[in-house]
Amino acid sequence: MKAQLLLNQRHQLADGAFMELVIWRVPTPVRGSKHTYKYRFALVENDVCTLRYDNEAGKGDHRHIDGQEFAYEFVDMDTLIADFRVEVGARRQK
Repeated sequence: MKAQLLLNQRHQLADGAFMELVIWRVPTPVRGSKHTYKYRFALVENDVCTLRYDNEAGKGDHRHIDGQEFAYEFVDMDTLIADFRVEVGARRQK
């Protein structure tokens, strides 16, 4: 099985910021992850990525917030998307 693109969306936000969600189903888990998804979700504000969730090979599931990296406990894809959207909403309220 080849990698299969499941989602590739870019949402323009009101002030020129945007969020991007990309999900691939991969034949075997990315090193460090236990599931068969490869993903990257990003919030870009003023040309700077201020929030990112991804599962880079060797690091597993994690998120970047204002330049700092934190582990992320992957449950399922619906929860991951919801968590990202909640965090984007909270950041945008500031």
